[in-house]
This record gives sequence, structure tokens and C-alpha cells, in this order.
Amino acid sequence: MPGSDRVGYPPSQRWSRAATSMQSTDLGNKESGKIWHRKPSPATRDGIIVNIIHNTSDYHPKVLRFLNVAFDGSGDCLIAGDHQGNIYTFELPGNRFNLVQRTAQACTALAFSLRRKSEFLVALADYSVKCFDTVTKELVSWMRGHESSVSSISVHASGRYAITTSSDTAQLWDLDTFQRKRKLNIRQSVGIQKVFFLPLSNTILSCFKDNSIFAWECDTLFCKYQLPAPPESSSVSYKVFAVTRDGRILAAGGKSNHLHLWCLEATQLFRIIQMPTKVRAVRHLEFLPDSFDAGSNQVLGVLSQDGIMRFVNIQTCKLLFEIGSLDEGISSSVISPHGRYIASVMENGSLNIYSVQALMQEINKPPPPLVKVIEDLPKNTLNSNDLKMKMMSGRIQRPAKSRESKIQTRILKQDLTGNLENKENELSEGLNKKRLQILLKSYGEYPTKYRMFIWRSLLQLPENHTAFSSLVDKGTHVAHLSLQKKYPIKSRKLLRVLQRTLSALAHWSSVLSDTPYLPLLAFPFVKLFQNNQLICFEVVATLIINWCQHWFEYFPNPPINILSMIENVLAFHDKELLQHFIDRDVTSQLYAWPLLETVFSEVLTREEWLRLFDNVFSNHPSFLLMTVVAYNTCCRAPLLNCTLKDDFEYFFHHRNNLDINVVIREAYRLMETTPASIHPSSVLDAFVALTKGQYPVFNQYPKFIVDYQTQERERRNDELDFLRERQTVENMQAEVEQRAEDEAWYKRQELLRRAEETRREMLLQEEKMLQQKQRLAAVKRELKIKEINLQDASRRHLLKLQQDRREMELRRLEDEIERKGQMRDQEIVAPTKDLEMRQLELESQKWLYEKDLTRNQEAVTKEIREDADAHRRKVALEEHVFQKLLETSQTQSTETQKVIKENLAKAEQACLNADWQIQALHKQKCDDRQRSEGYQEAASLLRKNRRKEIEVLNSVVQEEAKKWKEAEEKEFHLQSEKKAAALSDASRKWFLQQEISAALEHAGNPLHEAVPWLQKKQVASSCLPQTSPLSEGSEMDPSAQMFLNRKTTGWGSMEQDLLKKVRNLRQRLTAQAQNRCQTPHLLTT
Repeated sequence: MPGSDRVGYPPSQRWSRAATSMQSTDLGNKESGKIWHRKPSPATRDGIIVNIIHNTSDYHPKVLRFLNVAFDGSGDCLIAGDHQGNIYTFELPGNRFNLVQRTAQACTALAFSLRRKSEFLVALADYSVKCFDTVTKELVSWMRGHESSVSSISVHASGRYAITTSSDTAQLWDLDTFQRKRKLNIRQSVGIQKVFFLPLSNTILSCFKDNSIFAWECDTLFCKYQLPAPPESSSVSYKVFAVTRDGRILAAGGKSNHLHLWCLEATQLFRIIQMPTKVRAVRHLEFLPDSFDAGSNQVLGVLSQDGIMRFVNIQTCKLLFEIGSLDEGISSSVISPHGRYIASVMENGSLNIYSVQALMQEINKPPPPLVKVIEDLPKNTLNSNDLKMKMMSGRIQRPAKSRESKIQTRILKQDLTGNLENKENELSEGLNKKRLQILLKSYGEYPTKYRMFIWRSLLQLPENHTAFSSLVDKGTHVAHLSLQKKYPIKSRKLLRVLQRTLSALAHWSSVLSDTPYLPLLAFPFVKLFQNNQLICFEVVATLIINWCQHWFEYFPNPPINILSMIENVLAFHDKELLQHFIDRDVTSQLYAWPLLETVFSEVLTREEWLRLFDNVFSNHPSFLLMTVVAYNTCCRAPLLNCTLKDDFEYFFHHRNNLDINVVIREAYRLMETTPASIHPSSVLDAFVALTKGQYPVFNQYPKFIVDYQTQERERRNDELDFLRERQTVENMQAEVEQRAEDEAWYKRQELLRRAEETRREMLLQEEKMLQQKQRLAAVKRELKIKEINLQDASRRHLLKLQQDRREMELRRLEDEIERKGQMRDQEIVAPTKDLEMRQLELESQKWLYEKDLTRNQEAVTKEIREDADAHRRKVALEEHVFQKLLETSQTQSTETQKVIKENLAKAEQACLNADWQIQALHKQKCDDRQRSEGYQEAASLLRKNRRKEIEVLNSVVQEEAKKWKEAEEKEFHLQSEKKAAALSDASRKWFLQQEISAALEHAGNPLHEAVPWLQKKQVASSCLPQTSPLSEGSEMDPSAQMFLNRKTTGWGSMEQDLLKKVRNLRQRLTAQAQNRCQTPHLLTT
């Protein structure tokens, strides 16, 4: 389980924000200008170099808020964008700002391209990413593909790839072709927090909202590892992440005051840091780079929800300093790659640039003197024995203060009467060289925090500001004007400081202007003290005076005497190795001089070099030569294996697998065991510090050689000046000749220009005429198009009318068919009703039948009339088409083809209409045929029904004739029944007349035969005497009356039975006829 530490506030770091005057710059509507107008002097309290705001000076002034900021690879230039899309570059060393782009929309992320220094990437509010050039201010590429706002842009260390991250996806881009290479797709339930490249590696780290973290190989996108889940006891939802420059430690934070530190090599959580209670959430994390930590950053910047960014040491968990306040909170912050500047976007929209050196000044302050003395007050009567002090660990503890008297603390002064021992070991600021050597032997190096202070004390630098300023004011020395060509250093500031330091050294001593190895000798010190050029110059000068003694006696050759001393020491301690060098023709100029002229900077890392020079500066100047011998003896095994001279050269110009502590211990052993006869200390003088006020004269070199080289240089410069002047005269003569030729050429060009103008005028006139012709042709084309459109509209209108007429005809036919179907149904229903009515009203049935016949005749007549009308319309249409053909044949010849096509279309339409009419007629004929067949079938059924009715009637008539015959036979005996028989005959007469009238129309001979017989009977009955029933009844016999009544009842019942049978028979026949007629009707419909 990783350890959990708390961040504490040391009493010395609880600063109260003082009201300090800081520079503020308003960009306004300017596109370029100075960032500050006087030399910035950031205060220790806040460390602000300059505050940058952007106010518009329009009619309604407003503040444009900065949203994002990013540094380039050098760390001296930054880029910032506001919410209106204005993007500015700020060059801090050059004190210039420039407006490079106006995107017209807010930017959500910024990043510099590491391969092409002038290009930068910007993510915009429309979810796109654009690449611009700061020099040409042009759009280089436009990358699209995101569906939500891009929150971060990460560029690979090589500058070839870039990763853009949004909430739903991350995309990998190739910056050479600006094409999307890969896309990371995730589920909607798992969001992306951040995807970025690890520094100086080929690994991609993806962090998700569920606290899962994966590492991927950039080229193959193979998953290298996954970090385990954080412990359940620490409920931190990761939101922000930061990685050290060496890519070994990952810091993660979120909505909590806990920070998790992951070791990416071991893939485990090794520490949990708890921030102060006032920190509730972490908004941003970033490590503070240090030039001396080899990428293993120890200081972490934590921006919390209160707008304050706190910088803590992740090893000691101490709060070092903080920026921002509750009143002026920080929204986002970026640290330069070299760790000198911090650019913060404030919550009010302004941009603050902080100096890390000013913020760290209080922390890097040297410790107080170790030795102090307490003196008595003038009127104090205490003796010296009364003040008792106890020495503990090199410090003097003062006694308890008295309430009645005060004790003054002063720096230790020299006792005029005492004799101080080891005076040469006493350094300035109260340090003791022997104690420092004891401390150095115990720990192997000085504390990093106090190393610069100890070096300055050991070297006893005078800090002659006036003398150094006079050397710098002389400008760049002639020998170092082309320094950049010889040593192409990436950092312009470092190159400028190196050039200034070398020029000051050349002005100080003329031999140093021609020393070829001086840049190699001074470069590590320039890089170490680049922020303090005075200290840098004095350290290099002290090094040359003391550790480079006798180096210039054989100038311009290497110091053969120094190399001989090294060879003698090596021969004494390791004869085998020296013999190996001699056998392989390797001299001291190959195995010793490269180490001396570069002061071991090529073969050691930064930390190893600093540790070595902690010992070099703390010992006699001969220690540096012993270190060269110790380096060779410690590397004797690989050196003995080398056989080629190139291998030796490579070995002494590159880093090797060697422990510097072993080399330092070996150097100390050599210092102690080397005999005095060959010991370099017998030749080299003791350490001598630079003098105060003015620097000492350095003339330990062969002056005549330097003077000769100076004269030669001046002679060469004079020759170069002469050659330059002669070249100038020749150039002027050539320029005069060239000018004459140019004038002649200009005259010819003028003539050609005039001829060209004349030709262009003629071409313009021709173009105008051509344009007029084109306009006329366009007008004709438009008129023709309008005519065609009108014809097309009329044709569409005609087609629409024809279609409407056809639809109306179809609706009429459908109505007619429907009406005929209804009529057919009525015709089928009518016989049924007629048959039912015939049971009671035979005369009424005749009238209804005649009415149906009349209606059918009218319908047929109407159909014939409609057919005749359709035929007339068809004839009229054909005549109209024919007339149209006659008319169109007389049109212009140019429209003949069009008319023929239209007539052909109309003829085809007429044919289609005729075919349609023929089909309609054919359908009508089929309907008529089916209807006539139905009529014939119904008529046959009716005829069968009538024949059966005639048979029934004949049987009734025969039965009635029999009864009449029987009545005639009994007429004489039943005169009393005559009256009843007459009444019965009258009723039957009325009924039979109905039946006979219907039967006569359909021809029945039996009916014609029965009618005269009935008429005869009617005549006979009419001839009977007309007597009243009372009188007849009175004349009848009572028995005859009774018999007559019984007969009348029998005849009545018989007649009712016969009528009932006839009615049932008619109903059955009608039902059969209806079933037969419905079947063809269903088939036709």
C-alpha cells in the first residue's frame, strides 16, 4: 500500500500578498508591439513579469478574454487565443508580440508543432482542428472528424504525430500529410478524460472516466499495459493528469484533495499526497521542469478550485510557493519546457506571465552563516566568561536572552590580537574549506540547493560588475561573429550568452580570442549560469587562471607540459595501460587532452559532472589532472580491448558506463600516493582568486605568437577589406553597365508594353463584340425557351383537359353501369313482386309489366342515343384532328418535324381513344348479351310458369264445367239455389276475368275456347229471372236451402285450396328464376 503524506505549510512560506507594482500591457487593436516598456523586475512575492489584457477601443469597449495558452519547444515563445478567435504570439526574449491569425471563433485547445517550429495547431468551436503558420500567417491544413469540442492536443516528441481528444473520441493524425491515421471508438457509457503521448517515448496513454488507464504502442497500437484500479479507500475520480519529463511518474487528481502518484515502469501506485483541507478539487496538474534533475521532476503544480496554483515537492511533500489568489484566481496554467516561465490565464480573462526564478529566489536563498559572534553592549558589565555558547554541528548556539539587556548579532570580525589558525581555509560568508571537504567526502557531493552558493564561496568570486560591464560593452569580438556556424545551438538565448561570455574573455585576454577549444571549455558553465552572466564569466576566468595553468605556453598547440605530467603519473600507476597506448600509437593528446579541453562534459552526464566539479573546486588545481589519470585507470578494461585509433577517439568523446564516484575516489588515491617528484602540485601553483575591482592581467602565453597571429589576422582583415573594396568597385562598374543595359531593356519593354496595350485594346473590343453576340444569342435562347415552355404548358393543359374529359367519361360510364345494374336488379326483383301481386291483382300485374317494358324500351332507346352521341363525338374528333392536320400542314417548314411528331402523338392518342371506345362498346355488347340471355331465361321461366298456370286454370275450368253440368242437371230440383249459384258465379266471373285477361296476351287456345263458353253462361245467367233473394228464399224449400248453403261452403273451401296451391307454385317458380338470373349478374360484375 503506497504511503500517504500531507502537504504542510512551512512558516517561512506563508506569504501575505503585498501590493507590488507590476507592468500591465493592453494589446488593444494593435497587431504587433512590445510586451513591456521597461525592463521587468518581478517581485519575490508574486513573481509576475507582466500582465497582458486585451481591450477593444470600439464604440462600445469590451474586454476580450484569453482562453488558452501554449509554449513552443524552446520555452521562450508562447501563443495565446481569446474567445473571439484572435491568436497572438509572444516572444519573451525579443519583447515582441504579433497577431498571427483571426479565426472568428473561440479556440478550445492550442499546441505548437515540434517538427516545423513556425506551425501551430488550434482546435476551434466548430469541432475542427486547423494548422497555421506564424510566419506566413496562412492556413496550412484543416482537419475535421470530431463531433464534439476538442479539449486537448498532444504532439509526439518527433513532431510527426498529434492526438486530438474530445469527450467521445480521440483521433491520431499524421502531421506530414495531415490525414487521420487511427480513431479511438468507445462506448457512450465510458467517456474519455485525456489521451496524450508520454514525453520522449513512443507510448500513448489513454485515461477514461471510469479511472481506467491504458498504455498503447504508437506504431502498432498494441496495448502495452493497464494500470490497476486505485484503492477503494481513496475515492478519487480522475479528471486531470501530468507526467514527468522522463515519463516514469504519472500524477492524477480529480474531485478530491488527494493526488495519486503512479510508477509507470512498475505499473503501481506508490504514493498518495493529501493537499490542504481548503483544496476540494483539482483542476490542473503540471510538473515544473528543472535543468538539473535529468527529467525526474520533483515539483508539481496543483491548480485547485479556489483559483490558486500550489507548487509542492512530491518527495518531501512541502509547499514551496503558490501563485494566484482568491481575488485574482487562475483559470488555466502552462509551464515552459525549460521551467523558467509560467503563463496563466486568469479568471478575469487576462494573461499573467510569472518568473519561476523570482518565485524560487526565497527557496534557493543561501543558508545563513555558520559562524556568528555575539558582542557585548557598550555599557554591559558582563564578562566574556558570562556568555556561554555550545557548539553543535558547526553552529553556535546563543544563550538565553536577558530581559534587561539586548544582545547584538554581527558577522565575525578579525581579532587584532589573536592568531587565527588555518587562515587560508577561511572563505567568505563564514564558510570553512576544510569543513566543506569533510562534508564532501561524507556525501560525495554538495546539496543541490546550495551548490551554486558553495561554488561562489570556494572560487571567491569578486563580482566586479563595473569591469564586466566594460568588457561586455565592447561588443561581440571579431573571432566569435560566426560562432553559430561552428556551434549550431538550438536555444538562441544560450547561443547569445555563450557568444557574449566568449567575447568578454577575448577582450580580457587576447590569447583567448584564438583559442579553438575555449567554447568547449566554457559551454557547460554557460549552460549552468546562463541566467547570471557575470558569475559565468568569473567562474570561467577563475578556471583558466587556476586549473588551466601552463596551458598556453605551447600555444597554439596543446599543453605538452601538462600532458607530459599526466603521462608520467599514468606511467607510475599503470604501466601496462601506458604501454598499450604506446603500442597502439595513442598519445596523451588522444587519451587526456579531449577530457581536459571539454572539462569532462562530453563523457559525463549533468549530475556526474556537477559531482565531479564539487570535488575539483574543493581541491588543489592538480586534482583535475589526477581526475584524467583516474578516468583512464578506471576504464582500463575496455581501453585494453581497443585496438583501433578510431575506437580510442570514440571512447574519449562519448559517454561510457562508468561510476563517477569510483573515479573520484581513485583521483583522491592518486593525489595521496603519487610521489612529489612527479606530482602536478609541485608544478602548479595554489588557488588564486580574482582580484576585486579590476580583473587581473592574464599573459601566461607566448606573446610573440599571439602578436604574430594578431598581426596575421589584421593583415588578413586588411586584405579582405582591400578585396572587398575592389569587389565593390567592380560591382559598381558592373552595376553601371547593367543599369545601361537595363535602361535599353526598359525602353524595349516600354515599346512592347505599348504594343501589348494596343493589342489588348483590340482584344477588348473583340471581346465586347463577342459578349454582345453572346448576349443576343442568350436573348434568342431565352425567347426560344419561353416559346417552348408556352407550347409545353399548352400541351400539358390540353393533356389535362383530355384526361379530365376521359375521367368524366369513365365516371359517366361507371354511373351508367351502376344504374343499369340497379335497373337489372330492379328488373329481377320486379317479376317477383309481380308474381306475388298476381295472386290478388292480375290486372295490376299486367299494368306493371307494361310499365317495365316501357322503361326497358326507354333505357334501350337512351343507350342507343348515347351510342349515337359518342359516335358523333368520335366523328367530330376525327374531323377536328383531320382539320388540325390540314391546318398544321400549312405552317413553316422549320416546324414540320415538330408538327408531324405532335400529330403522330395525337393520332396515337386518337387510336388509343378509339381502342378504348371499342373496348367500352365491346363491354356494353357483352353486358347487353348477358342481359338478353337473362331476359330470355326469365321469359322461359315465365312461359313455363304460365303453362302450368294454364293447366291449373284448365283443370279449374273443367271442374267448374262439371259443376255447371251437375247444376244444370239439378237445376230443376234446386231452383232455390239459383240465387246463391248466381252470386257465386258473379264472384268467380270477376276473378276469372282477371286471369283470362293476363292469359290472352300470352296466347292460349284453351283460354279462347273457354271464354265463349263463359260468355254463353253469362248470357244464360243474365237471361234468368231477376228475383230478390227474399222472394227466392221464401219460395225455396227449407231442405233445399240447407243443401245449397252446404254446397256453397264446399265450393268456397275447394276454391281457396286451389288458389293456395297456385300461389305456392308461383312463389317456387319465381325463386328459381331469381337464382338463375343472379348467377350471370355476378359473373358480369
